[in-house]
Amino acid sequence: MFGTVVVGVGIAGLARIRDLMNPMPSSPSEHLKLFGFVSRRSFGNINEAKQISLEDALRSKDIHAAFISTENRSHEETIRMFLEAGKHVLVEYPMALSAKAAHELWEMAEQKGKVLHVEHIELLTEEYKQLKKEVAGKDLVKGTLHFTGHVLDENKTGFPAFSGIARLTWLIDLFGDLTVTSATREKQKDKNYSRMTVHFQTANN
Repeated sequence: MFGTVVVGVGIAGLARIRDLMNPMPSSPSEHLKLFGFVSRRSFGNINEAKQISLEDALRSKDIHAAFISTENRSHEETIRMFLEAGKHVLVEYPMALSAKAAHELWEMAEQKGKVLHVEHIELLTEEYKQLKKEVAGKDLVKGTLHFTGHVLDENKTGFPAFSGIARLTWLIDLFGDLTVTSATREKQKDKNYSRMTVHFQTANN
């Protein structure tokens, strides 16, 4: 069995704990054993998974890999700690708040002989796979991708572009490299409202 720990218990972390506690029959998850979860908040147990300290997770010889599901801004530091401790790492997208940091982390993983995997789970859904089939072989002339969400704490999630960067990956995966032609941001603090609008061009304009 391959020992694992989940770091962070938001929506993604709770889903990880659920799936590790109840793996699909004959799936690779059956070979993973959840030794616990790490959180800044005090929970005790969640679905029979026990809470352990970060220090214990880093020190444990039974834990071989960490699933990081914390806020964007803490990804880089947490990845570094687990790689330094000799653990494999799976992290929710995005891995870091800059490309430079991401490349440094990949190099570090390579030097340590460990796997560093960034998972963008939306690209694995049936809905997305269907969308990809529908646009295959077609040229994008014009299109709009609009999505909404709660106003996020920028100290934890980073600049607003990072709140939407997972969606931008859809566009690159579907239509190839994109170039930013313009970007604007509107904020209305009294209404707790923020909107970012970005225009892109494909490689063939």
